[in-house]
Amino acid sequence: MNLTLHQIAEALGRLWSAPDAQVRGWSTDTRTLTPGDFFIPLRGPNFDGHDHLATAFAKGAIAAVVDREIEAAGPVIRVSSTLEALQTLARWARVHWNGDVIGVTGSAGKTTTKEIIAHFLSTECKTGKTEGNFNNHVGLPLSILRLPQDAQVAVLELGMNHAGEIRDLAEIAKPRIAVVTNVGPAHIENFSSGLEGIAAAKRELVEALPQDGMAVLNADDPYVAAMQTAHTGKTITYGIVSNATVQARDLQLVDNYVEFCVENVRFHSPVAGRHNVLNILSAIAVGREYGIALPKLAEAAAGLAVLKMRGERKLHNGVTIWDDCYNANPDAMRAMLDVLKDTAATRRIAVLGEMRELGAWSEKLHADVGRYAASTHIDFLIAIHGDAQYMAAQHSSAQFVDDPETAGDLLKRMVRPGDAILFKGSRGTHVEKALERYLA
Repeated sequence: MNLTLHQIAEALGRLWSAPDAQVRGWSTDTRTLTPGDFFIPLRGPNFDGHDHLATAFAKGAIAAVVDREIEAAGPVIRVSSTLEALQTLARWARVHWNGDVIGVTGSAGKTTTKEIIAHFLSTECKTGKTEGNFNNHVGLPLSILRLPQDAQVAVLELGMNHAGEIRDLAEIAKPRIAVVTNVGPAHIENFSSGLEGIAAAKRELVEALPQDGMAVLNADDPYVAAMQTAHTGKTITYGIVSNATVQARDLQLVDNYVEFCVENVRFHSPVAGRHNVLNILSAIAVGREYGIALPKLAEAAAGLAVLKMRGERKLHNGVTIWDDCYNANPDAMRAMLDVLKDTAATRRIAVLGEMRELGAWSEKLHADVGRYAASTHIDFLIAIHGDAQYMAAQHSSAQFVDDPETAGDLLKRMVRPGDAILFKGSRGTHVEKALERYLA
């Protein structure tokens, strides 16, 4: 968004007496700041961005907002909280921007779904989107402020790990369309009522819709399907096994692509897994709302690119590798185990890291994933760190290791050409290091 310093001061309820100028970008981190950026120093448990104010101006910051007395080498606006200022600026910018927002949430698949929707919409209109997975109380406001000025629509990801967070983010983003992918036990340690509490938190996005808004809901997930009563506006459902407005038929799942029909149009896409079919179906629902014909959406689906560490398929010395190291929760684990099961291979090996933020449910949920791996006839399971030991305990051919590097060394000794390997785990388990060690 192109805001001037005068507009920023106005949005924050302050006066601007220095010369006015156009802001070129928005920064909360001096390591990535570029000349012309407006700097917003934030605080964390172990840092204070105000300590880097001099660096920000030395690197060309046009101005900054601060919430304490500090010597500055450039113009600053004093506020009571820099975080609140960031959110206020995003709220102001959203109100003064005439485009539509599509909000995307769910326990798994948010980022991939957001990318597919944005890819589809960009075939017909100027589209902005969340950068990476910037989906929290800092990332979402930054994503709004960084939208292209000429964007007609923005696809924004909304994440949460506590009740009420999506409601607060939706108040800033003001979505006209809400897409909910699924409800699963991600962040379940923060919800004493389990999946019901998580569903209620995701439902906040649908509840935030205006009367003329539209909900796009996964009919195959009973918790999501039940959200149809959360608003009085239009609802579009999508699914594979349930009757839905946008339904995949004649589905074929191959290890390096998916094929299915929607109505009389055949879709072929270079992504893997039933979960990605659902992601594409949600994007079809949104695309049709913007008047994009099914044949054009099918063309867009054929050109999808797989995101880094999110179901990347690689070949190495005759071995098929699935790199899905970015993050994990129980539902996402099962989805990628299904992909591994469907991969043509002599042997199938799952390298699964500990799943974080599961709280009192951790032992049971890890054990459930281990049993599922056994039920899909995965030949060998390597479980990495902590509660991943409960996965290994449920599989007759499994080994538990403390760190990803050890897992990589184990793979070097056991893997043969013709094998297929899945790498997946929570971000903090760093399963990618097992892959790196294996490839080294």
